[in-house]
Amino acid sequence: MSDYNILILSAGRRVELVNLFKKASMDLKINSKVIAADCSETAPALYFADKKVTLPRIDNPEYIDKIIEISKKEQIKLIVPTIDTDLLLLSKNQDYIYKNSGAKVLISSEDVISICRDKIKTQYYLEKNGFKVPTLYNKDSQIIVFPVFIKPVDGSSSINAFKVNSIDELNNYSQIIKNPMIQEFIKGDEYTVDVFLDFNSNVITIVPRLRMAVRGGEISKGKIIKNKTVIDEVMQLMKTLKPIGHITVQLMVTKEGIKFIEINPRFGGGAPMSIQSGANSCINLYKLLMNEKLTYNDDYEEDLVFLRYDRSICLKDGIIQNDKSNNI
Repeated sequence: MSDYNILILSAGRRVELVNLFKKASMDLKINSKVIAADCSETAPALYFADKKVTLPRIDNPEYIDKIIEISKKEQIKLIVPTIDTDLLLLSKNQDYIYKNSGAKVLISSEDVISICRDKIKTQYYLEKNGFKVPTLYNKDSQIIVFPVFIKPVDGSSSINAFKVNSIDELNNYSQIIKNPMIQEFIKGDEYTVDVFLDFNSNVITIVPRLRMAVRGGEISKGKIIKNKTVIDEVMQLMKTLKPIGHITVQLMVTKEGIKFIEINPRFGGGAPMSIQSGANSCINLYKLLMNEKLTYNDDYEEDLVFLRYDRSICLKDGIIQNDKSNNI
């Protein structure tokens, strides 16, 4: 029987994702090792994987070659990126990685990544293709209706993203934030939508999650809701954009209709919510690696509320001390 080994890059705190890949392989009764990689030896997710490896930082010239080296050694079938800063580099090098290691990278085309990684490009793409977005302002615009929202063009995890109430605040934040973009501040119900597409960009699942609470740019409380309007609109976007793999779309349902905020072409931090509701991207990926053909379905459970929380692990000599790792 073939092995279907997975390499998760920049594993960091993605303990849930590591465990869900491990559970998926057990549920499917296939041979698979989940290898977690990070530049930090104290990244928590490393200690839940079947094997942990240390990679150089992304800006290291040897980063791609080290991924190839590990992929060959561990007979990796699929490489899963998890952070934004990896995406463009991996997209540019995905053919090189596959040619030299046989490992497929779960990544969209360079054109798609380029659109998604630059929020102004995302804005223009959405507008051009008939999707609603918040109004985009120039800092020197004659008329700006406050409040507005300011964030970095290539930002992630809501770092340096702020609501701005006055021109003085805007001027101050514009000095702090490198390459800022300024948008209309919109009100409504905010959704994160997990989408899974196969390697030919066919949509397999679309799961809207109402963002009930957010912490550090990631959803901390969410509810699965089969909002048909949201599903239909996201389906049209996916058919237009044609990404690959697990995609995270953020949008607002407003009085004026759905307005898209951003598209993250990777597993988002809250993706385990959708996976555990039944839209199991981990199982789907294994099935694709086994050359199974998947079709669109909505066979996941709705009205589930997920509450995320932190826990600690205790290490001694690089080994988890189970009796000291419970939060009390």
